[in-house]
Amino acid sequence: MLLPLPTVSIVIPAWNEEETIKACVLAALEQTVPAHEIIVVDNRSTDNTAAIVAALQIAFPDAPLLYVTQNDEQGLVPTRNLGLDRASGDVIGRIDADSVLEPTWVEEVQRAFTDPLVSAATGPVIYYDMPLRRWGLKADDTVRRVMIKLAREYHFVFGSNMALRAEAWNVIRTEVCRDVDDELHEDIDISVHLHEHSLRVQYVPTMVTGMSARRIDDSPRDYYYYVTRFERTYKRHGVRNLGVRAPMWLFLALYPALKAVRKGQEWRANADADA
Repeated sequence: MLLPLPTVSIVIPAWNEEETIKACVLAALEQTVPAHEIIVVDNRSTDNTAAIVAALQIAFPDAPLLYVTQNDEQGLVPTRNLGLDRASGDVIGRIDADSVLEPTWVEEVQRAFTDPLVSAATGPVIYYDMPLRRWGLKADDTVRRVMIKLAREYHFVFGSNMALRAEAWNVIRTEVCRDVDDELHEDIDISVHLHEHSLRVQYVPTMVTGMSARRIDDSPRDYYYYVTRFERTYKRHGVRNLGVRAPMWLFLALYPALKAVRKGQEWRANADADA
């Protein structure tokens, strides 16, 4: 039996995100089905993040746009957790501050969670600052489907595009890793804890968000450290399933090609500016 359509909160952790937070919040506001609430959790930002959100609150006075601060400690995990704890919707969406939701995102999340067996959901992404974006969406969707098959009983949720039933968050909230040393993938950590409680993660191909490919701009050393967070996360939890390493291997293999594309973009932009 299907459940009634749930209310959906959207949580956006932010730290010095003045370049992306406006587009992120506007996309969350401009949904075909309104979100129950949109919560920006600011973690000690020193730029104009707070001012930009305040301006949006003035521009959209009737919107359920909330701004809260997490100043006790620096870090994504405590900032994310405060937002998830503060949310009052039946389902809690969690995106990054550079995510740009597709207009039907809330609608698709609601539809996914009418299935009472679904405890969490995730979907594909469009890299909005890369060429051939729609082709890239199809490629991303294909890759994620393959990763799910390889991982077998493990399913992933990705921090840039995920949603949790509030009841599921309450089950794992005291168990998720604090990651004080900032070594893990916090979204993969959530995935592991959901799996430990046999809470089902659903891949929803129509639950689409845009995100930046800015991670590709990292140095090879920084990029390698970022990607190998997968291995450190699984090692922390004693997960030996080789299939769950598929995203790590894939991202490492794609880095040279993606870096070349970014360099090409930069070269064309400079050429156009000089023309």
